[in-house]
Amino acid sequence: MRASVGALAVRALASITLFLALHAAHAATEQAAKKSVSAKAVPAVKPKTSAVHPRGPEIKSNAVIVVDETDSSVLLSKNADVAMPIASITKLMIALVVLEAELPMDEVIKITNDDRNIDKSQPSRLTVGAKLTRGELLHLALMSSENRAANALGRTYEGGMKGALAAMNAKAKALGMKRTHFTDTTGLSEGNIASPEDLVKLVIATSQNEAIREYSTDPDEVVMVGQYPVEYRNTNNLVRKPEWDILVQKTGYTMAAGRCLVMKAVINERPMVMVFMNSFGKYTRTADAIRVRRWMETGVHGATLARAGK
Repeated sequence: MRASVGALAVRALASITLFLALHAAHAATEQAAKKSVSAKAVPAVKPKTSAVHPRGPEIKSNAVIVVDETDSSVLLSKNADVAMPIASITKLMIALVVLEAELPMDEVIKITNDDRNIDKSQPSRLTVGAKLTRGELLHLALMSSENRAANALGRTYEGGMKGALAAMNAKAKALGMKRTHFTDTTGLSEGNIASPEDLVKLVIATSQNEAIREYSTDPDEVVMVGQYPVEYRNTNNLVRKPEWDILVQKTGYTMAAGRCLVMKAVINERPMVMVFMNSFGKYTRTADAIRVRRWMETGVHGATLARAGK
C-alpha cells in the first residue's frame, strides 16, 4: 500500500512538473511571437494629409514670389529680393510708358536697320521696311515678344531711345522698384535687372491698363507685313487654357535670365500675382504656375508666408 501511495505521489509530481514546463513553454512562445510582430516593419498609420506639401508646392524656378493682391500677403517666396536679368519682362515697362505718354496708337512706324541690328542672330518676320502702327507693334511686343517691335517702340518714343529708357527707369522708381534698372527696351541686354518683389509691382501696375491686359493675353493675332498676312501666337500657352483666368502676363528668355514668367491670374476668386524667374527647363515656368494654382485650389496654403524649396 505504501508503495502504491509513493508511486501515485511520484506520478502526481511528474504531472505537475510537465504542466509547469508546458505552461512556461507556451508563455515563452507567446512572448517570442509578440517580439517578432513588433520587430517587423509594420508601417505606422499616417494621418491623412493633402497631396500638396502644406509649406508650399515644389518650385523648380530659381526665384519665385506669389502674392495675394487682395491683402498683399506673400504666399510663396524664394530669392524674391535678389536682382537678376529679366529678359523680355522688360516689354511690360516699355508698353506702360508708351501708353502713359499717350502716343498715337494709329501712327505708322517703319522697321529700320536699327531695329534689325539689335540681334541679327534671332529670326524676325518684321523685315526692314515693314510698316505697322504703334498699336500693332505694341501688340506684337507683348503677345509674341517681338524684339524689333519693342525696339521700334523705344526708338520712336519722345526723345528717342534715350528718352524711352529715362521714362522706364523713372517709372520703376515711382513704382518703388528699388532693385530695377533698364538699359534697353527689348530685354536682350543683361543690364535689364529687377528683383521678383519689384516685378510684382510692375505686374500690378500693368494689370490696370486695359490695352496691356488685352494685348498680353491675346492667344494670337494676324498682322499685315507688307502685302502678306502674318500670324503671331502668344509665347505663353496658359492663355489658351480655359481653366485659367489670366489678366496680364509676360514671358521672357535669354541665356543670362533663363526662362521667366510673370502674370496676374484669378484663382479661387482672388487676384494672384506670380513671378517665376531663372528657370532652365523649357516647361518649368509654366509647370511651376500650374503647381501653384493646384496648391491654391487645395486650400492648404493658409499660412501667410511659406518658403518654397526650403
